[in-house]
Amino acid sequence: MICPECSQVNKQIKHTICNIFLISFIFATLLSAATLDTVMIHSQAMHKDLRAVVVIPDLPAGNMVVHYPVVYLLHGWSGSYRDWSGHMDLKPLADKYRLIIVCPDGGYAGWYIDSPYKKDSQYETYIAREVVQYMDEHYTTLADADHRALCGLSMGGHGAISLLCKYPGVFGAAGSMSGVMELNDPEHRAGLHEVLGDFESNQLLWGKNSCLYLVYKLKNKNKGLLFDCGLEDFCLDGNRKIHQKLIELDIAHDYYERPGQHRWEYWVNALEFHLLFFTKFWQKNN
Repeated sequence: MICPECSQVNKQIKHTICNIFLISFIFATLLSAATLDTVMIHSQAMHKDLRAVVVIPDLPAGNMVVHYPVVYLLHGWSGSYRDWSGHMDLKPLADKYRLIIVCPDGGYAGWYIDSPYKKDSQYETYIAREVVQYMDEHYTTLADADHRALCGLSMGGHGAISLLCKYPGVFGAAGSMSGVMELNDPEHRAGLHEVLGDFESNQLLWGKNSCLYLVYKLKNKNKGLLFDCGLEDFCLDGNRKIHQKLIELDIAHDYYERPGQHRWEYWVNALEFHLLFFTKFWQKNN
């Protein structure tokens, strides 16, 4: 028989040990968690420095060097490099899927296009060339197209798909959330006239930069493509059109429609589906 005093002491010892293990676990988790940095990336094309958020998964123990795939996560119209990290914690996703997440600045209304009219709006070259080069030079990336993906919302969805089409030798996959797939929509031109000139006088230029026109470039390229859009989203019609266009071109892709509007609650929920899609695509092609 154990005396009441001894039983109480044993309980206190067990409680103390549990607390020590819990504190140790929390401390170890904090030590191994992903890190989020804000870096400055120079653009020679635009002659200015722009900030970007970079999220790195936790490093392995010891001196092992690990090279990671990279997802370039693009913001929407009127946004900035801080949008994604300001609306959700990206660090757990970087840890879970073992990848680097980069949130570059695409300008207030840069549309991820090189403007022939606005010298300080060359965001196509900036993202596809300068940001990628910076990441490969400063971080342990898997520096090849097969391990680079683009992902974005709204204007950033347009950027993700259009940059994949224009630079298939740089990127291997792209995902669009509520993406603007047609640039000639008269109701949603948000700043495009400054980038591509007046629509009535430059319809060919607008059309050539539209995702709906560009996707033919992905024929027989074996790229990963994911589109999703909310059923109450004003971009739904354009997404249905590009889905049908890809079917006609016999270009493999994933396409989803889910309840939701053109809002952050939809995009925050959708992001992990895109990261999972990229991870499976990389695994399949390794």
